[in-house]
Amino acid sequence: MSININLLPWREARREKRTRRFYGVVVMMFLAGIGLGLGVLQVYQQQLSAQQQRNAYITNHIERLNNDIADVQRYQATAARLGEQLTLFQTLQAERIGTVQLFNNIAASVVDGVVYQRLSRSGEQVSFSAMAGSERQVSDQLRQIASMPGFGVPQLSEVASGDDGTSRVFQFDVVQSVVEEAAAEEEAP
Repeated sequence: MSININLLPWREARREKRTRRFYGVVVMMFLAGIGLGLGVLQVYQQQLSAQQQRNAYITNHIERLNNDIADVQRYQATAARLGEQLTLFQTLQAERIGTVQLFNNIAASVVDGVVYQRLSRSGEQVSFSAMAGSERQVSDQLRQIASMPGFGVPQLSEVASGDDGTSRVFQFDVVQSVVEEAAAEEEAP
């Protein structure tokens, strides 16, 4: 006698139970994966938001620094222009002092009978054209110019007879030097 036991429904039920458990685990893993993914997404979003705030802060700070740099560059350009103007004013002041000293020295050195006709200055080189009554007055005038503290030794370039035949027209060049007294007067208020 043989007994036949059919285990198929039991196996089938067990297989069904395992399959449901497997699908349950798969669904739970899927949900856990979605939950973990959403959590990671949330963390990344927070980090992204924090980084964007830092970037915005840095961008604003850079803009302020660029504005400050532009202001400094404008101030430097203004300071450079003012420096150039100051140099120009100092140059003009020195030339003014040199011009006043030149005319004072010429006025102090004029010999009786000598009349200056033309005067031109190029840097420190001064060219004169004058008329004298005699050759002695020409030589006296040149000696007088040489003895002045603001002038170097005059270089006579031409002596000619005047229109009336008795007078002498002469031309000479001399180097003008600035006397320390004039510079000291300029510094003293």
